[in-house]
Amino acid sequence: MIQLTPQEETLKIAETVRQAGGRALFVGGWVRDALLGIASKDIDIEVYGLSSEALETLLNQHFRADRVGKAFAVYKLKGLPIDVSLPRRESKTGTGHKGFTVEGDPQMSFKEAASRRDFTLNAVMWDPLSNEIIDPYDGQKDLEKRQLRHVSDKFSEDPLRVLRGMQFVARFGLTPAPETITLCQNIEPEGLPKERLFEEWKKLFLRGVDMTAGLNFLKDVGWVKYFPELEALIDCKQDPKWHPEGDVWTHTSHCLDTFARNRINDDWEDLIVGLAVLCHDFGKPMTTIVDEDGRIRSPKHETVGLRPAESFLRRLTDEKAIIEEVLPLVEAHMRPNALYKTDAGDAAIRRLARLVKRIDRLLRVVDADMGGRPPLSADSEAGTWLKKRAEDLAVKDAAPEPIILGRHLIDHGLKPGTHFGEILKTAYEAQLDGAFQDIEGALAWLNTHLSETA
Repeated sequence: MIQLTPQEETLKIAETVRQAGGRALFVGGWVRDALLGIASKDIDIEVYGLSSEALETLLNQHFRADRVGKAFAVYKLKGLPIDVSLPRRESKTGTGHKGFTVEGDPQMSFKEAASRRDFTLNAVMWDPLSNEIIDPYDGQKDLEKRQLRHVSDKFSEDPLRVLRGMQFVARFGLTPAPETITLCQNIEPEGLPKERLFEEWKKLFLRGVDMTAGLNFLKDVGWVKYFPELEALIDCKQDPKWHPEGDVWTHTSHCLDTFARNRINDDWEDLIVGLAVLCHDFGKPMTTIVDEDGRIRSPKHETVGLRPAESFLRRLTDEKAIIEEVLPLVEAHMRPNALYKTDAGDAAIRRLARLVKRIDRLLRVVDADMGGRPPLSADSEAGTWLKKRAEDLAVKDAAPEPIILGRHLIDHGLKPGTHFGEILKTAYEAQLDGAFQDIEGALAWLNTHLSETA
């Protein structure tokens, strides 16, 4: 039985609907999570037995309900994480995720309403007033067996469901049913918009636990071919001395598992680091060689990997900040070890902070990289060394801020112009080199520099 207590507002909705002759049921993710003992904030309620007009009038008597959707109404309650709708019937009319005609039908049977769901674990309904569970497709049994199984052949009408399967497998530790894998193998993306693809990848990075299982689902259903940068990792050999775990695909999976165990629950930071961990070895398939001593090496893979990493990211998102913040982590993921071996000076640490913006992000990528080589130790002397150096220089979580600004040049009697950029660039480079550390030293440096260049 579901153990979580529903919010007072949802009980009010259910009771009000019942008094009007209808029935309100919790559906979808909230029910699934409750059955798994997971707290969930967002609630979806389907109302049976009332027309759309009657439901809208009823909701607005007690709440501020915003109607969204032209063909089919969903009512979002102001200030509450609750969506209310009628059960709906979907007919495939085109390609992709939006190629459907949707109509509400308050007289629809529970089984027919549940048949449009993707997986059985999402097709369970719950009545908060009677505590009755309605489960026409045995979703509870599948949850108990930790099995991912599609509801019906209608599953294939929405190709996005394949990626939903990927993130569900990773989030809930599920084993895909053989028939679900077979069905997914015959589904094509149909030009899915990148923003919808990215939403499923984000859930993988932000909520996934068994990341290896999620990626292997993508491989088993054949969808890895739609992400060629990932597909290239499969069977890309590595030196067994340093990578006893196997090929680059296997290494990347283990790295993501390590990342998932060490998330910091900051969605933006976890997303950036997760993407960097996924992409960090994209350059290996193009650089891997066997040298004359029989060693497998991938020289300069961190820089060669920038191009496929960018290609992969642009296939998922147009968000410039994501691409700009992930790529430097890919480029620099070998840098901590190189700096450690040479006992690099402060200037090199500051420049690394400028490149990656946050050294603590880079350290998380390094930790994941080291943790992706079982049974080898995940400890990183280079990471420990770099963390201490970055903390001492106050650049662990931010690049050094320029001390000399345009206003300081104006205070020296200079008129604004294109030459300001060159002076400020030179000043910042001098700052990174340690020529000054505070405003007094900066102004003294500026006096000398302007005198020498006058």
